[in-house]
Amino acid sequence: MNNSIIEISEMSLTDFEEIQSVLISDFDDFWNSETLKNELKNNNSYYIVAKINNSIVGFAGIKTVLDEADIMNIVTKKDSRNSGIGSALFSSIINYAKSNNVKKITLEVNENNVPAIKLYKKFGFEQIAKREKYYNGTDNAIIMQLLIS
Repeated sequence: MNNSIIEISEMSLTDFEEIQSVLISDFDDFWNSETLKNELKNNNSYYIVAKINNSIVGFAGIKTVLDEADIMNIVTKKDSRNSGIGSALFSSIINYAKSNNVKKITLEVNENNVPAIKLYKKFGFEQIAKREKYYNGTDNAIIMQLLIS
């Protein structure tokens, strides 16, 4: 898979229908499909998919209000992790935000999700806060932010 080309495009309804039945099994720690479908209909949200050989291997979403944005998801298929997909998605989402005059991007991540935290730090995100027992009443959430000049 390392030599495969990752194609990034805006998520379509067809893409959503393709992944709807495997959201929980192939993309762990994800919302239900109805929540994602509602996000796709939101005018402030922008979702992208990563495809390899026409198969969806990941997706990401951002919600923008004025000049601030929250990264809602960045998810890579379990069997496709550690192959650059997350970085490609993250880079595309950040570029989208920059091109839409966003000045600040925030996200939250489970403090136990070390690979994700490393990815976010690689892109310049810094920890600004912590939410105690945010995930399932046990795991803490780290709030991270990127200021764009």
